[in-house]
Amino acid sequence: MKFLDEAKVWVKAGDGGDGVVAFRREKFIEFGGPDGGNGGKGGDVVAEAVEGLNTLIDYRYAQHFKARKGGNGAGSDRTGAGSEDVILKVPVGTQILAEDKETLLADLDAPGKRVVVARGGDGGYGNAHYKTSTNRAPRRADKGWPGEERWLWLRLKLIADAGLVGLPNAGKSTFLAAVSAARPKIADYPFTTLHPQLGVVRLNATEEFVLADIPGLIEGAHEGAGLGDRFLGHVERCAVLLHLVDGTQADPARAYRTIRQELAGYGHGLTEKREIVALNKADAMTPQARASRIKALERACGQKVLAVSGATGDGVPEVLRMLADTIAEHRRGD
Repeated sequence: MKFLDEAKVWVKAGDGGDGVVAFRREKFIEFGGPDGGNGGKGGDVVAEAVEGLNTLIDYRYAQHFKARKGGNGAGSDRTGAGSEDVILKVPVGTQILAEDKETLLADLDAPGKRVVVARGGDGGYGNAHYKTSTNRAPRRADKGWPGEERWLWLRLKLIADAGLVGLPNAGKSTFLAAVSAARPKIADYPFTTLHPQLGVVRLNATEEFVLADIPGLIEGAHEGAGLGDRFLGHVERCAVLLHLVDGTQADPARAYRTIRQELAGYGHGLTEKREIVALNKADAMTPQARASRIKALERACGQKVLAVSGATGDGVPEVLRMLADTIAEHRRGD
């Protein structure tokens, strides 16, 4: 299935039904009177977060959604039928934005969460509503109120507990494939990952978490270089970032600083998240090179650096344990 994390849609709620002018005329009843009913309410347009979806591809080809008009009133004080709502089913983690693409209207970050994005119009009053002691035969009836109409942006931010960041070819996809059942594309050239990938990491029968791999960043990504930083939104909700640095390059410290600068350029609190730094591809380095590069990387990041290999699995259990412990602390609110 093609991955799509952004879509623009037009929604139109149903107009309210019209009220009617009617008078009671029945045999053996001496005095009639107004009995025109009110119109029914127009249908709402509702967005609902549902499980089992992880892309907005459904809204690439169907972009216009219109609810039906409420039923008109009728004689004998009959109110028109209300119309059914139109439900937009979106993945958990979808944000609803106004047409300016900046005003956040709703954040559907839990299954079953719903929001009315366009409210249906109320029905118009029939002439029975206007009957008074001094106006016993009103001939006034109102049209239904129009339903709301607007353009909206849907933006998906995947729900993941931990996020993988790093330069292209840092080995993120290999790591994700090694620790979960996800099968991302793996090749020896940069930008093999073109859209985010999710994998469920199971440490044991009771511990598991969701790990997200996003396309690699390059210098200037926050200004649009490479694939840009548009996919960083998918790690905004993560409790911890796993920063993988390619150990086979000559200057891993510079690679680390490059990614941190791009996270800072993107903003949204990513630089404030807990971070675990790992020197990847440890199997491709000599012991001397590994020790010197770990030391240089520790000076750059100011914390302990782990040596791992997604290809052979060396050091992976230790990294997963640190990720799981950090996520557990975040869930407890520590």
